[in-house]
Amino acid sequence: MKKFSATVLLLLVSGLLLAASEPDVEPLPDAVSNNAVAMLKVHGQVTLFSFMGIGAKKTWDAVTTEGYSLDASSGKAYTIRPVPGTAGRIGAMAAGAANRVFLLGGYVVHQGGGKVVTDVDMYDPEHDRWFRGPDIPVAVGDAVIGVYRDRYIYLVGGRSNEGLISDVQIYDLEKNRWSAATPIPGVPVFGHAGALVDDTIVYVDGARKNPGTGPPKFIAVDECWKGTIDHHDPKKIEWAKLPSHPGTARFRIAAGGSEKDDRIYFSGGTDSPHDYNGIGYDGKPSEPSPLTFAFNLRTGRWEVLDEKTPDPTMDHRGLLVTRDNLVMIGGMEAGQKVTGRVTVLPKQGKAK
Repeated sequence: MKKFSATVLLLLVSGLLLAASEPDVEPLPDAVSNNAVAMLKVHGQVTLFSFMGIGAKKTWDAVTTEGYSLDASSGKAYTIRPVPGTAGRIGAMAAGAANRVFLLGGYVVHQGGGKVVTDVDMYDPEHDRWFRGPDIPVAVGDAVIGVYRDRYIYLVGGRSNEGLISDVQIYDLEKNRWSAATPIPGVPVFGHAGALVDDTIVYVDGARKNPGTGPPKFIAVDECWKGTIDHHDPKKIEWAKLPSHPGTARFRIAAGGSEKDDRIYFSGGTDSPHDYNGIGYDGKPSEPSPLTFAFNLRTGRWEVLDEKTPDPTMDHRGLLVTRDNLVMIGGMEAGQKVTGRVTVLPKQGKAK
């Protein structure tokens, strides 16, 4: 009986400690999907950010310029100064580096059309101010973004006004200029998911142009790639193909990396590439996947974290990795419902 009581007590204490590390997180003031997200320490506190995206109506005029910050320790959400400009964007990329948050590219939607942009906006969270950076050489949206040495921002692949691109574009924050890196060797895609940890880029899936003659216009791609950045020349990347990840190929999975964990995490997304309203390019409604998994950079193996993630979401631009959790902000729930929910998932799983 004493052994049983001690075990129960240990479980109760562990549960309380876990609960203490996971504060209740407020939803965003408004529902939003396809929003750019980033994480940065502000005054020593981990702060999460969400910028732009599409609102609950899922129409061209529901794309917003709004920005939000979330205090990771308290779970409170705040409205910050909107992104400059008269039009919001979807498919933009965001990253925290050098005490600022960088918001890059994306797609401006108009009635009956739209365009991919070259915009670079820099946010100073300490003073709630925006500044303009040098334009991206090749307009791009729905690319994978990563930061190397807190100096270089990488944009990998994505969608441009001329179609899908293989370009890898690097923004050097110290020199305030862009350059081109080794392009991706795989099929050009958009809506792929990945991150950069230490000197390694990993990205998976996305959508490609249908090589056939009929619909749908875009189809999911089952490809996984790892790129290793040359320590002496950040423009040189050695690419290698990886085995397929657990589950089916998906579109706009939430992805983010952690140097502490030496892992890149993936959750949600959908196996049906879709337009901004959540309807697949095949004309059928897209639904989110409940699979959460990771790539272990130490072992080079995929790990399944949860095959049945509760209340899964899709249409993401990133996943934020805190000390204890994986965080997804907004997205689309089942039934293509845009949400302002902040999803907090634990880090645990098994190798596969």
